[in-house]
Amino acid sequence: MKNKAFLTGNAKRKDKDAREKTSGLVDIGLITEDRLITDAGRELLKITSSGDFETNNVFNINRDSFIYLKQLLKTSIDVSGSIVRPFIAVVKCLTELEFLSYDEFTYFVPLIRDDETAKQIISDIKLYREGKILPEEIIYKRLMQMDNYKLAREEFIASDVDENLICLVGMNRKSRSYDKPYYKLYENLKKVFLDGKSDYESLLNSAKNINQKPGTLWRSLLFKTTNIGVVRKNGKSSIHKQCPFINCKNEMELKEVFFRYLHVFKAMATLSDYFDLNRRYFNITDTLIFEDRMIKLDTIPKYYFKEIIDVLYTETFSRDNNLRADASLETISEAFKLDISKVYVALSKDLGITIKSPEQAATYVNDERYRRFNTLIDKKFNDSVLIELLNCFEKRDDKRIEELVTDEAAVPTIFEYILGIIWYKVSERQGNILDFMKLSLEANLLPKTHAAGGYADIIYEYEACTSYPKHSLLLEATLADGNNQRRMEMEPVSRHLGDYRIRFNNPFDYSLFVSTYLDKNVISDFRYRKIIPYTRDEETITGM
Repeated sequence: MKNKAFLTGNAKRKDKDAREKTSGLVDIGLITEDRLITDAGRELLKITSSGDFETNNVFNINRDSFIYLKQLLKTSIDVSGSIVRPFIAVVKCLTELEFLSYDEFTYFVPLIRDDETAKQIISDIKLYREGKILPEEIIYKRLMQMDNYKLAREEFIASDVDENLICLVGMNRKSRSYDKPYYKLYENLKKVFLDGKSDYESLLNSAKNINQKPGTLWRSLLFKTTNIGVVRKNGKSSIHKQCPFINCKNEMELKEVFFRYLHVFKAMATLSDYFDLNRRYFNITDTLIFEDRMIKLDTIPKYYFKEIIDVLYTETFSRDNNLRADASLETISEAFKLDISKVYVALSKDLGITIKSPEQAATYVNDERYRRFNTLIDKKFNDSVLIELLNCFEKRDDKRIEELVTDEAAVPTIFEYILGIIWYKVSERQGNILDFMKLSLEANLLPKTHAAGGYADIIYEYEACTSYPKHSLLLEATLADGNNQRRMEMEPVSRHLGDYRIRFNNPFDYSLFVSTYLDKNVISDFRYRKIIPYTRDEETITGM
């Protein structure tokens, strides 16, 4: 991984670091526990080595994404002693609910552990959308179905509260001592809401002593503001009107509310920590679209899964013993023994179009992607954002680039993508930019890194008009500078254009080299290419 520049720097404990970095590959069956490559891993390696990612499957997704999809359909995890296949659980929710908000995906779906909880969660999400149930209620209900939480609650309600009790019922996985600050918080809650004391400043400080996300959640539960000066001045009026502790009449009720939020906020913190990781896992299948804080299935996957979900869902709470094999869809589940024409019929009916073949489906999907890509450009990449990005590439402000575009692709890949969008706008959106960009895009049409090579980064095709003849423009982009640029770009850029000219025999084809830095030797070499012959397999052209 380091040789291929996926990693930089030096780990103090290389073995531990390597285990951590590759544990996800074990989870989804691409390597064994001993870090040996599996049959599924070999198939993926074959695709990436060949550089051929072309679509060749019913879902109309890249070949590598198809491997990931099959692996995630088989991948299972242990949720409190129950086996769950998360991807199928998410697909079930999406087919029943049409979409999931980020909050629903983060806090509710991971609580599914069997068929019963799946039904409850889907039902609760519907109530949540109608405003009839709070997220805290959904989470607490799930927690209280577990014996260890029931026991902890009984112990807490029945005993006198001290620091040891709080640390005991807090059930901290690392160490009980981490929960000591909650005792101070409990004491201050009791003083303010039961004993009628006005020490709101101490209450805020004790909430501030709770670290990370749980502390943030506690502070927003209790206070309108976390500004100590404002709390000191406004006292009681700085407490939220909806604060659940206001209605506590005795210590028993206070304990109930405290225990609930102690564990709900811890659970919310843990679940939100996993959101990004879960998103990345599901994203690599190219079947889900993550945008506008919503998750939905892409068009073909949506209609396909709708047809098979009843049969596929029966696999959700079982282990697949073929995780490491490069298995066919039909081997993974009987559900995939489907006549694809059923999917096309449903698709045609809903969309008011006629689709009868994979080619027609691909045409529709590509047209739809093209429409969505134009919408994405309008929403996300107006001219001022594009100019800011060009400045960021020049300064190598990678963090800002990732904020504006994506953190799923390497910055040089994002550079190609942004140049493609700029050239598309410059060309008044003529031509099929999604074909011209030699990049792999995720389902949400943002770039992902692929090791493709052998041709220009972007090949823009122009039809003949009154201003110019039919020709292609090879747009070559690089962020390499200094000696790196001479080594990495001088020969390939010339070769790409020379080979292209020989292949298509059009003297009007030309190349444009775009960089944040121009090496003098690279410029000299490119200028001399105008008069130097270029030969490939006995064919020669003079002047590029």
